[in-house]
Amino acid sequence: MTRRELLALAAGPLVFAEPRGRLRGIFPIAQTPFNEAGKLDLEALAAEVRFVHRCGAHGFVWPQMASEYSLLTEAERMAGNEAIAASAKGLKPAVVIGVQAPEVATACRYAKQAEKLGADAVIALPPHDSKDRGAVFEYYKAIGAASGLPLFIQAVGDMPVPFILEMAAKIPTLRCVKDEAGATPLPRIAGLREKLLVFTGGHGVTLIDEMLRGSSGSMPAASFVDLYARAWDAWQAGERARAVDLCSKAIVFVPEVQVFGIQALKYVLFLRGVFPAYGVRAKDARAPLDDSAKQTLRLMYETLKPHLAL
Repeated sequence: MTRRELLALAAGPLVFAEPRGRLRGIFPIAQTPFNEAGKLDLEALAAEVRFVHRCGAHGFVWPQMASEYSLLTEAERMAGNEAIAASAKGLKPAVVIGVQAPEVATACRYAKQAEKLGADAVIALPPHDSKDRGAVFEYYKAIGAASGLPLFIQAVGDMPVPFILEMAAKIPTLRCVKDEAGATPLPRIAGLREKLLVFTGGHGVTLIDEMLRGSSGSMPAASFVDLYARAWDAWQAGERARAVDLCSKAIVFVPEVQVFGIQALKYVLFLRGVFPAYGVRAKDARAPLDDSAKQTLRLMYETLKPHLAL
C-alpha cells in the first residue's frame, strides 16, 4: 500500500466522500418543470441541467422538497433521473439523485438506478416517522447498502448531531449531510464536519457564516444559482468582500420566495428562458403568484441581470 493510500485511510470519511473532489460547493435543488398539461417536461429538466452548468454551479440535486418530489410518480422520477444523467454527461456539475420514498424498497430502487446511471451521490430525507430513531437508522442503512455511492442524509426535525454521527459510523457510504435540523445549522457545523461533508439549505441566507465555519457547500434553489456559485468561488479565492456582495444580491429574492413558494422559483426560471411554463403541483405558498408578485420578481431579475452569468 502506498503512502498516499495510507493517508487516505487515515483521513477516512472525507476522502471517501469526495470522489474526484466533486462533492463540494453550490449544489442547487432543481425545480421540476411541468408543461401546460401538467405533465413532467423532460426536455425542460434537461435544459435546467445545462442552465445550472452555465451558471457555474458545482452540482445538481433532484428531486427534493423544492422539486415537489412527493407529487411525482415513481415512473416520473425514474424518467427524470435518466434525463438528468444523460444531459449532465461531460458537464461540470456533480449529479446527486434524491432517493427518499415512503417504502424502503422503493428508495433502494432509486439508489440502484442512480448508481447505474453514473450519479456522483444520492440524498434522502428521513422517513415521515423520524421520531423513531431506530427506524430512521434502518432506513438509511438499507439505502446505503443498496448503492456504493456516497450518501447524503437530509437532516430535518429532531436529528441531533450525535445521532447523525452514530449513523455515519455504522453506515459506510454515509459521508455527507444536508443539515436543516433545528433552528439554524450554524452551531452544528463544527460537530458534524469532524466526520462528514456538511451542506446546508435555507436559501443560503447564512452562507457567509457557514463558509467561515467550514461548511462543504450549500443547496439553494436553481433559479438564481449563479449568484451563489459566484459567491462561493469568490470566497474560495479569498475575495471575501465580493462574496458578501454576491450573497446579498441572491438574498434579495428570498422574501418573495418565502411568501410565494416554488411557483416563484419556477417563474424566475421562466423569465430566464429555462422553463417554458411555471405551473406547480405543490401547495407550499402562503399566497398565489399574482400579477404584483410577478412584476416584483421581474424587477428583481432585470435589476440583477448584470451580476448573473447569463
